[in-house]
Amino acid sequence: MTATTPPRVSATIYPLLFTVAGCHLINDSMQATMLSSYPLLRDSFALTYAQVGLMTFVFQVTASILQPLIGHLTDRKRWPYILPFGAMFTLLGFVLLGTAHSYAQLVMGAGAIGIGSSIFHPDSSRVARLSSGGRYGFAQSVFQVGGNVGTSIGPLIAAALILPNGQGILLWFGGLALVSVILLSQVSRWYAGHLGSTPSAAAKPPAVARNVWPVLAILVVLMFSKFVYMSSMHSFYNFYLIEHFGLSPHAAQLCLFALLGSVAVGTYAGGPIGDRIGRKTVILFSILGTLPFALALPYANLFWTVALTIPIGLILSSAFPAIVVYAQELMPGRVGMISGLFFGLAFGSGGMGAAMLGALADHTSIEFVYKLCAFLPALGLLAFLLPGSKRPSHLAPKAV
Repeated sequence: MTATTPPRVSATIYPLLFTVAGCHLINDSMQATMLSSYPLLRDSFALTYAQVGLMTFVFQVTASILQPLIGHLTDRKRWPYILPFGAMFTLLGFVLLGTAHSYAQLVMGAGAIGIGSSIFHPDSSRVARLSSGGRYGFAQSVFQVGGNVGTSIGPLIAAALILPNGQGILLWFGGLALVSVILLSQVSRWYAGHLGSTPSAAAKPPAVARNVWPVLAILVVLMFSKFVYMSSMHSFYNFYLIEHFGLSPHAAQLCLFALLGSVAVGTYAGGPIGDRIGRKTVILFSILGTLPFALALPYANLFWTVALTIPIGLILSSAFPAIVVYAQELMPGRVGMISGLFFGLAFGSGGMGAAMLGALADHTSIEFVYKLCAFLPALGLLAFLLPGSKRPSHLAPKAV
């Protein structure tokens, strides 16, 4: 047995799985908290919108582009203790933000947090898979729900603790990253033992068949359509409700909470369902099945607008764990690279989509953006081109 296929556990290790999911919650909540602290930092340092945009650019580049590279490197040579090392970068980032006296220090802090995220996602997703006991979709869903919850509570933390107390509280908030360092050190100890006595001696990942790349390209397009559409919901849903229906900001936030809650439920459901009925079926239904609701949304009244976002969030979010596990099974031995690619793509396409849609809304209207984005789920038709399976993938040969 090669180091690219370490021994699999026979049953799901729930404490390990919930630990990496909890650390995913911490990681993503800290990212969201940093982004939600921009109004404070802008006022404290008299930043222009261009300077704020540059901070986001540095953060997104380090948090998305580096992920596939780090995943590829850890596929070739396993570094089980890289996980707490990533959390240390996040800690460094908040120390820099909390003590910053210059704009350059703010940019370095944003970059350090992005690097921490890039290090965290590929191997923590691998550990979630290793702890699954063969229930890969279930494990991926639990792991991703941790990140969803973290992203949701980040703005609440910023509003309740950071914005009222000033920049210095960011330094103390870095203590969460220290908790993650401690937890991930324990995870890494298990990971190192699971790999055996020579965890760094991973063999070169197997060559990838030429016919795999077109399938991977289809998955990338499906991910892009999903996250650009979800970006329109996350970034501009509040503005749409306020401008189109005259809702108060508080009421719009409650409607957004309903959307985010449905996304969390859908993310959790997508993996276990894929374990039972197959990944392709879930991918096809989750993206294409959103289309009728998305097409109806721009023409609905207030009640139906809120009602339609619930099935949209439930159905569309179920695609992510199914796509990640499908891709991992497509390229066994390259779990780290695949995890880094798709988590990085999720983050990068969402940020890019928000920028493009924001510029489009400035030149047209928020209503036009929602009418245009309604057609994005139609790209789910490409899922028909994905290879099928004669049996559910949880019964197929497994490799990590």
